[in-house]
Order: sequence, then C-alpha cells, then structure tokens
Amino acid sequence: MQSNVYSNPLVERYGSKDMLENFSPDKKFSTWRKLWIALAESEKELGLDITDEQIEEMKKYVDDINYDVAAQKELEFRHDVMAHVHAFGEQAKSAKPIIHLGATSAYVGDNTDLIQIKDGLSIIKKKLVNVMDAMSQFCLEYKDMPTLGFTHFQPAQLTTVGKRATLWLQSLVLDFEELEFREETLRFRGVKGTTGTQASYLELFNGDFSKVKKLDETIAKKMGFEKNFLVTGQTYDRKVDSEVLGLLSQIAQSAHKFTNDLRLLQNLKEIEEPFEKKQIGSSAMAYKRNPMRSERISSLAKFVVAMYQSTAMTAATQWFERTLDDSANKRLSIPQAFLAVDSILVIWKNIMDGLVVYPKMIEKRIMSELPFMATEYIIMECVKNGGDRQELHERIRVHSMEAGKVVKLEGKDNDLIERIVADDYFNLDKDRLMELLNPKNFVGFSAEQTEEFVNTEVKPIVEKYKNLIGMEASLRV
Repeated sequence: MQSNVYSNPLVERYGSKDMLENFSPDKKFSTWRKLWIALAESEKELGLDITDEQIEEMKKYVDDINYDVAAQKELEFRHDVMAHVHAFGEQAKSAKPIIHLGATSAYVGDNTDLIQIKDGLSIIKKKLVNVMDAMSQFCLEYKDMPTLGFTHFQPAQLTTVGKRATLWLQSLVLDFEELEFREETLRFRGVKGTTGTQASYLELFNGDFSKVKKLDETIAKKMGFEKNFLVTGQTYDRKVDSEVLGLLSQIAQSAHKFTNDLRLLQNLKEIEEPFEKKQIGSSAMAYKRNPMRSERISSLAKFVVAMYQSTAMTAATQWFERTLDDSANKRLSIPQAFLAVDSILVIWKNIMDGLVVYPKMIEKRIMSELPFMATEYIIMECVKNGGDRQELHERIRVHSMEAGKVVKLEGKDNDLIERIVADDYFNLDKDRLMELLNPKNFVGFSAEQTEEFVNTEVKPIVEKYKNLIGMEASLRV
C-alpha cells in the first residue's frame, strides 16, 4: 500500500477477497478478452472468415494482459476500449484484424458490467444465506425465552428473544426473494451495435437478420446468460443498475435495522455483540464495551442507501440512445455498493457467531414492568373469587399510580405486587399472584410463530442452497 496516496477503505479495510477479485482490473479486462473471443468464435460459427488459429492465439493471452501497453495506448487514443483492442492485438498478432469485429465499446464495457453484477450477486447470495442460517438457529434457540417487548421504545407486551429475531430475519427473507428475482431476470446486452440497431452486423452477415439474432443468443449463452435484451440503445437500460443498487440498499436497510435494535439491547445489557479478549472499547474509558461491529454495519449501510440515489439519478437522466455521463458514476457506485454490502454481511455473520444473551438481565427488566401488564389477569382472577370488577379496577389504578411514583421518583423497585397482596379486598396470596406473573403466560404464540416461520419460509431457502453454507466471518481490522 502506498502511504502517500488516498486508499479506498472498502479495499484496504472492509471488502472480502472474492468481491475484490470480482471488481478487479484482472477480472474486468480478462472478461473483455473472453467477450472478444466469444464474438470471434460465434462469428466464425456463422460463416465469417475467421480461423481457428486466430481464436487459439487470442485464448493464449486471455489472462496475460499487457497493462503497460494498454495504458500507453489510452494516453494516445483517450479511449480505454480501443487501447485494449490494440494492446490485445499486439499480443495476438494474427487475430488483430478481427478483434472487436462489428462491435462497439459497449459490447465489452456493458456486458462485462453485467457479468460482474451477476457474479457479485452470487457472492452476496452465499453470504446472505449464511447470515439467514445463523439467524434462524438463534431464533429457534431462544423461541421460548420471554423478553420485554417495546413499541416506541416504551415497555409493551412481552415477546420472546427468538420471536423478536424473526423480525430481523423476515426482512432478510424479503431481500432474498428480491435477490433471486434479480438473478432470474438479469439480461445480457449482447451484440447490438452503436445505437442498438445491429446495423454493423447487417453488413457483416449480408442482411441476414436470423444470423445476427443467432449471434446475439449464442454469445449470451457462451457468457453464462439465459436471457438477453431484445432491444437496447448503445447501452443496456440503466434501470438495471438502479434495480440492483435498490436490492443492495434493501439489504443495507435490513442490516441497519438489526444494528439499531442490537445497540439498544446492548445498552440495556440484555444482548451483546462479541467482544474479544484484547479488544479496546474506548481509548479513554477502559471499562467500555462499544458495539463496534454494529456501528460499522450501520455506517456502511448508510453509505449504500445513499449510493442507490446515484444510480437512480443516472437512470433518470440518460439521453436517447446513450450519453457518457453514466460512465464515471458506474465505475464508482456499482463496485463500491457491492463491496460495502459484502462487508456488511461478513460482519453480520461474525456478530451472529458470537452473540451473547444475558437471561438474568432480561428477566430483571421483565419483572420490573410485568406487574403493570398483569393487572387485567389479576382483576379476572379476583372476579372469579367474587370480587367486583369496577372496584378492583379502581383499586389497581390507585396502587399502580403509587407504585409508579416509587419507581420514578424514588428510584426503588416496582412494589405493585406487595401493595396488592397487602390489600385484603383482592383476597390473593402471594404464591398465587406469582403464578399469575409467570412471564411465559404473557408471550402469546411467540414460540409457535417462530417455529412456523423458520420451518416454512427460511429452512426451504437454506436447504435449497445448503451447498453455500459454511463461511468464515472474521473481521479484517
């Protein structure tokens, strides 16, 4: 690393090896060469005068990219594609006359972008499946553990730790469905020419549209695509970039929501992200256990959500068959959004692998609020024993107000139960009252919902992609 020039943190600190390789110069320019080879092979198969020797010489140099020559040519031509056409031609000399035959720059540029998007989605899919698998195991492990629910971050009805986690997982299921849809509908640009009319191929194939159509379909299949665009301008529709970034933004939103909840729970000392033996939480306050992983996810997530607007604006402002005001934007937004989401998922899996639950703290918080929530149960029990519902309601109201003052003004424990036991009108002994206050009486169908959701919606995904399970999720820094 050069220390006297800017370095991208997504490269130096966050991105994984596989995603960095996907958007590397080697991947980009070797794919350009593979596309030129696929073009030459397909044109030969359809009758053009291209030899096996020319194609074999091209294949010889597919990964041996003469970057120095390409850089020099780009300085001369101010055109990156033509620079690489000439650089490739200097190596594969016999093929020089037929490299890029009939094509425009978007043939290699756009099709390579789509290949990198396709492969990037595969990398994201693997990591997403692993996070979902880890999350589903957490849901099932804690499906029965009561915890205080919150609405507006105010105490509400009880839920369970596992049921709450299904809300995080539900978001990921929706994201995964969108990811599969994007993979299934991703189209190849193919060979379309300068304005998308395939006019240059009309000349090459003497006006035979069936051969031009076959060329388009053949190259798409050679490059791993089942579908290709039937119509384009010079470029594929930039809505594709916006849609893909929209998906990445959705994953980032799900991750951010998870970290919001986890950081609040860590403050409540109920659930905590991993904290390593020698990890330092604060340079000043040695006791601190800052939620560094969650904060990193939320920071990267904000970046991705904001990046989506860039591709949306680009798609909205294209002119006719093409303008070049998308080029620099695409070079920045697409790789960086993929790298950021890739990093988010690695950190998320790392959190799930070491998430710590503190049952005693969870129970303590429940019992500080449960007496208030149990008042309707207490009223019904006392009515069964002959009490007057309206009188019971008024007495509980008065006792609740007094207990609330003790908690808020004096900082003492909630003494509502002691007040009710001491009130002869209720005619309840403390043992019976404590039976009523069992937290498991207040979680509804949390466990059943959790099991049904995981078994019905998550397990089929994990089973379908079980070959993707198994992922190391260590932090680089």
